[in-house]
Amino acid sequence: MSQLPDAPTRRTFLKQGAAAAATFFIVPRFVLGGRGYTAPSDQLVVAGVGAGGKGESDIAAFAKTGKVRIGYLCDVDERRAARSVQAFPQATYYKDWRKLFDKEAKNIDAVSVSTPDHNHAIITLAAMQLGKHVYVQKPLTHDIHEARALTEAAKRYQVVTQMGNQGASNDGVRQLREWYDAKLIGEVHTVYCWTDRPVWPQGIAWPTTPAPVPTALDWDLWLGTAPARPYVDKLVPFNWRGWWDYGTGALGDMGCHLLEAPFRVLNLGYATAVQASVGSVYVDEFKRGYFPDSCPPSSHATLTFPQTNKTKHPVTVHWMDGGIQPERPAELGPTEKFGDGGNGILFVGSKGKMMASTYSAEPRLLPTARTQEVQVKQTLARVPGGADGHYAQWVEACLAGYGKKEVSSPFELAGPLTEALLMANLAIRGYDIQRPRATGPGVDYPGRGIELLWDPQQLRVTNFDEANRFVKRDYRTGW
Repeated sequence: MSQLPDAPTRRTFLKQGAAAAATFFIVPRFVLGGRGYTAPSDQLVVAGVGAGGKGESDIAAFAKTGKVRIGYLCDVDERRAARSVQAFPQATYYKDWRKLFDKEAKNIDAVSVSTPDHNHAIITLAAMQLGKHVYVQKPLTHDIHEARALTEAAKRYQVVTQMGNQGASNDGVRQLREWYDAKLIGEVHTVYCWTDRPVWPQGIAWPTTPAPVPTALDWDLWLGTAPARPYVDKLVPFNWRGWWDYGTGALGDMGCHLLEAPFRVLNLGYATAVQASVGSVYVDEFKRGYFPDSCPPSSHATLTFPQTNKTKHPVTVHWMDGGIQPERPAELGPTEKFGDGGNGILFVGSKGKMMASTYSAEPRLLPTARTQEVQVKQTLARVPGGADGHYAQWVEACLAGYGKKEVSSPFELAGPLTEALLMANLAIRGYDIQRPRATGPGVDYPGRGIELLWDPQQLRVTNFDEANRFVKRDYRTGW
């Protein structure tokens, strides 16, 4: 990863300025500007790396708090960034985040990262090395090794971190925790998470015909750490999610929203084993096709987590995508909504079940009539605004300083969560590893039908070494 020169952090700047405190006093903000005025010392200067799409809505949400000045915008695609540029005309615009950091580090308090998955880690680590607080869209990283590196870096550089899985701030996950802690469903031994994603192309061959690079897109900067390839039609702005070089498939898109509740409710940590099966497509009427560049059209991964302080035994977590769903629980009426229809979370306990929708919304005990009948004491504080308050929560924590205020998805929690879903991707990708057959023509697929055993300390699969190539990828030369 690129190394950037050290720069004074906001915390160091304030400390250095303490000696001058005796020479002036802080004028109350209402004297300076009337009701609603925000003094500069109470304002967070944010640089948005990734200003279009989700980055656009993230930046707008920060600004909406009234305590953020969007000072800098950075995007490799001027088309995608256009509305943010229009909304924040005073913000200085860059295409290359490296130039932004080199020139403006001293003027920035925090960085929002909303790029394709493959560039999350390098941008985030560089920002933390400069002492900047960071808000990073899900999934936190593209690779397991990157997730562990960012988790450790957050402690080392002592900056406020938050991953963009807004459901972590929802009331729903707190309600689920309170029900579980009240032992309403006994001890959970199995969890199911499912999604109807992908809604972009997957399970396809890489196009053989390059397409013209859109005029406003800097393709080399967009590639960043990924291998150099010609641009193909419609890869940007959304279809990159289905290609392993850039995205992490349905797991990366929805896993942080759906697996977050099991992690928080059960205090899950690092998984110890994973297995998977994947859907394929028919190339012709006689042959099924598997395309190693592309995430599969559907998958089912099963993760094993060791016992925690909330469980007496290991926990099995099932992930299903591509429209695959678990069997409807018997306690759910035949016409009642399962999850939110296309996505959901189901906890199976020794004495009962509970479920929720995306973002842990709509928590329900099963049978659903129990949801209104059973009352438990509220033991966990709610985040003002719920999922929408995820942004303001991070802003307030940044202004207070590292360790002063709680956030819902700091890297110490978001890192292990991200590692879990990327471990499931290890099994999914390992399914397509090919070896020449020892006898006869064709190839074998040795990764299929086995359980990968994982050493979380060494970050290695211990029984199928070929899968370890996906734990840590090589960045493109120069990145």
